Amino acid sequence: MPTIAAISTPAGTGGIAVIRISGEDALKVTDAFCRRFAEGRSVSELAGGRAARVRILDEHGEPLDDGLVTVFRAPASYTGEDTVEISCHGGAYLARAVLRSALASGAVPAGPGEFTKRAFLNGKLSLTQAEAVMRLISAEGRSSAKAALSLLEGSLSASLRKLRERLNDTAAHISAWIDFPEEDVEEVSPEALEETLVYVCGELETLVRGYDRGRLVSDGINAVICGRPNVGKSTLMNLLSGCERSIVASVPGTTRDIVEDSVQLEGYTLRLSDTAGLRETSDEVESIGVERAKRRIEQADLVLAVFEGSEEALREDIELTETLKGGYIAVVNKSDLGQKLSPELFKGAREVVYISAKTGEGFERLREAMLRALELDGLDASAPMLAGERQLCCAKAALDAVREALDALHGGMTLDAIWVCLQSALGSLCELDGLSAEESMIDAVFRDFCVGK
Repeated sequence: MPTIAAISTPAGTGGIAVIRISGEDALKVTDAFCRRFAEGRSVSELAGGRAARVRILDEHGEPLDDGLVTVFRAPASYTGEDTVEISCHGGAYLARAVLRSALASGAVPAGPGEFTKRAFLNGKLSLTQAEAVMRLISAEGRSSAKAALSLLEGSLSASLRKLRERLNDTAAHISAWIDFPEEDVEEVSPEALEETLVYVCGELETLVRGYDRGRLVSDGINAVICGRPNVGKSTLMNLLSGCERSIVASVPGTTRDIVEDSVQLEGYTLRLSDTAGLRETSDEVESIGVERAKRRIEQADLVLAVFEGSEEALREDIELTETLKGGYIAVVNKSDLGQKLSPELFKGAREVVYISAKTGEGFERLREAMLRALELDGLDASAPMLAGERQLCCAKAALDAVREALDALHGGMTLDAIWVCLQSALGSLCELDGLSAEESMIDAVFRDFCVGK
């Protein structure tokens, strides 16, 4: 594979910029445009894990900058190849100029995620760990970062390895019993076989069942604030955001489009959407906002339906509760002005929380209710969990195959039929962790990575 190079720090001006070079000729490439201040010494003489101050030359051989070179020798590097990281001053021009020098010296531009892809191909990371790298980079909250770090450290890979070993041992025993009858191989007992299948089935069910909660941790929670006009939706949005994100006015229809913000809820990322007031309107622009609000409600992980407690229920309030049916949190606003709404109105709600969005009264109760509704209170973000649809599909395929094996066992089918099911389950588990993945699928995994990682 060719030696690759890329800028590994974000675009813009900063204290330093890092240009990463990886491949068989990484040291040779660096020697071509970096001169150590230690006279007569080259970068390629550095031991792995050592750094040296260098004069960096531009593509024409003229002095460009003073920087620091750090060498990581194969296989003890991120990619498993010889790798060099050049730290220069963090101007946008300087970073691009250093990269041009690397390319002029024999490197080629790295593609998105190519450094991590090489780490996977060289056995430094499993596929689930490689996917965790991107999740760690894009993490917006403490819990999503903790979950990504757990995946990167191999929590899911270790769990999958145990399941594969258990299934593989059983499949190998069955295969030996079928293929070598003259060797007096002991037949696998139905009890032992069932014990293995039930165990693996249970572990896979736990992973699949926990996917939705894991998705909320990794990707964030889509939360929608809805209700009729003038019940305090925008005030609640500002309260949750901690700033003036939405315009607050007494004029109905002030919010005509969706206002969005990301906030932290006990370390979880909450993607808030303040929507247009739900009502019938002849205003063309407002009606578009109402339709967008309805679509956003259908896609939400959490719905905060806001009502004004100081007034009797209006037709729009009743229609909203009938539309939502269940699974929403009823947020009864303006609790400081007295209570006129009947609790019967909220019989389909998961919880009812009385607040004053203006004064902040009841805010902590609302935060606690949101955590309970999402079933995130007590969730261990470091536990093994599936991340992404690809992993979920593989886990479901493995689970289906194990269930088929159990059905075959209970139905009195022969061991060779059960063996076929076990092989299918093993194939899906191997694909999940990248042990038997096709090149096209691997390319798809790394397609959304940033260049330089």
